[in-house]
Amino acid sequence: MSDLKMGTAEARFADVIWEKEPITSGQLAKISAAEFGWKKTTSHTVLKRLCDRGLFQNQGGTVTSLISREEYYARHSQQYVEETFGGSLPAFLTAFGTRKKLSDQEIRELQRVIESMRG
Repeated sequence: MSDLKMGTAEARFADVIWEKEPITSGQLAKISAAEFGWKKTTSHTVLKRLCDRGLFQNQGGTVTSLISREEYYARHSQQYVEETFGGSLPAFLTAFGTRKKLSDQEIRELQRVIESMRG
């Protein structure tokens, strides 16, 4: 699963699957029509694309995830940091911090995360 990027529409569609799985492809098409104004063919095309990326599977018309939403976003974040900041989390945080100052609570939370990650 090398390409973890999803467009906005794909991400919204994926969220529907994660929230409602297991779900039939027919139910998914109906929800997509109601929520996104999509035709059935659009729903099936996007589903196939996400299945081809290894995020979901469609077996016998029942759609389930192959990885959780949390795992997807963890991998996506890691890929982003690797591609954009050479894998350097400090470089990412520095770039992030130049645009947004952290509150004391956010700093304490980050310190707790860092402490929990120590070997």
